[in-house]
Amino acid sequence: MKRFLILIIIIAILEYYSFVAFKVAISRLTDKLQFFLFAGYGLLLLGELFCFYALRRWGFASFSMPVLKYFVTVAFSLLIGKLFIAVIMLAGDVWLVIRKIFLFIKEIAIPQPDTSPVGGKPLSRSLFLSRTALFIGGALASGLVYGISNRYDYRIRRVKVPLKNLPDGFKGLRIVQLSDIHSGSFDDRDAVLRGIELINREKPDIVLFTGDLVNNKAPEIEPYLDIFSRITAPLGVYSVLGNHDYGDYVHWESDEAKRHNLDRLKQHQSSMGWRMLLNEHVVLQRGSDKIALVGVENWGAKANFAKYGDLQKAMQGLESQDIPVKILMSHDPSHWDSQVRKDFPDINLTLSGHTHGMQFGIEIPGLKWSPVQYLYNEWAGLYQKGDQFLYVNRGFGFLGYQGRLGILPEITVMELG
Repeated sequence: MKRFLILIIIIAILEYYSFVAFKVAISRLTDKLQFFLFAGYGLLLLGELFCFYALRRWGFASFSMPVLKYFVTVAFSLLIGKLFIAVIMLAGDVWLVIRKIFLFIKEIAIPQPDTSPVGGKPLSRSLFLSRTALFIGGALASGLVYGISNRYDYRIRRVKVPLKNLPDGFKGLRIVQLSDIHSGSFDDRDAVLRGIELINREKPDIVLFTGDLVNNKAPEIEPYLDIFSRITAPLGVYSVLGNHDYGDYVHWESDEAKRHNLDRLKQHQSSMGWRMLLNEHVVLQRGSDKIALVGVENWGAKANFAKYGDLQKAMQGLESQDIPVKILMSHDPSHWDSQVRKDFPDINLTLSGHTHGMQFGIEIPGLKWSPVQYLYNEWAGLYQKGDQFLYVNRGFGFLGYQGRLGILPEITVMELG
């Protein structure tokens, strides 16, 4: 209840500043035009309140309702835009208070002659500030709404990873990495199929999926089993579990029902021809050359994410074998700095996902930014420390926000060298 009240207060502040900015920005328009604009503002506010009620009443399960999930996404986009409006307006108010205090102190310390103030009344919320806030907030909200159209705009990202001691037989190995499919968010089979066709067109030697096949429940993948079953590779398709695959974020009538859901999800992966690695490893061989592929269950170092993974168990037996290169599949990239690099220096390459790049950010030559970077040091792309590498996939699907802006869905094509 306390969190709910805090949320209400925050939203009330956002709405207050947004309304003030809106009112000032349109103050010089005709009365008739102001009336229509106020009516439109009121309708948008009612829509936001309905979405807030839906989330409060049904939780995130409401995202499974086809119409409502996009309605909620639009409302979310507006709320983010209002957040930026509020920040700009609040900054203006803070500056006004500081200025008044400074002028007050200056007047006491150095008495000034009685002159009329230049420019009339000081503007606490100037027309310029209000319109600037509305422009920035509106542009962001519009961008997030536009991002809905990008949710299936799959991008192939190619990367070469020079691994120390890589056997000759595995040089040039082509790996396709997928992550964060989140099939419960899909609503377009043809679009998903186009993504799978892109994968097969690359003719990978091996395909590795690094977790979060579903949002919460195993049945979410069932309408797409035939599509993902089409992924093939000579060395096979391997997968691990992500934090959403365990069903930890929904209510279950019993522990047995939750276990049954996870077992069902594992069966689905098996039926697609995917080999799950549950705190275990396999040895891949080309001629006389060998490398090890290690897979752990979810292990997160942040935000109280579950630590189901047991890397010690997964590596058991490898110490007695002459395996020069080890590749780890671990869903959460925070695992790399927290345990992998520290305790397992013989793991050459770690593949992760989880962050989605927050599905929002900027990636242009010379600039790579997303809010998620303030939570995760490694959040998208290739990282290297010493002889160890980490690649964080931006995710194939989407969750919560039904779109992507700046950070597009990714199919990674990796070549070992």
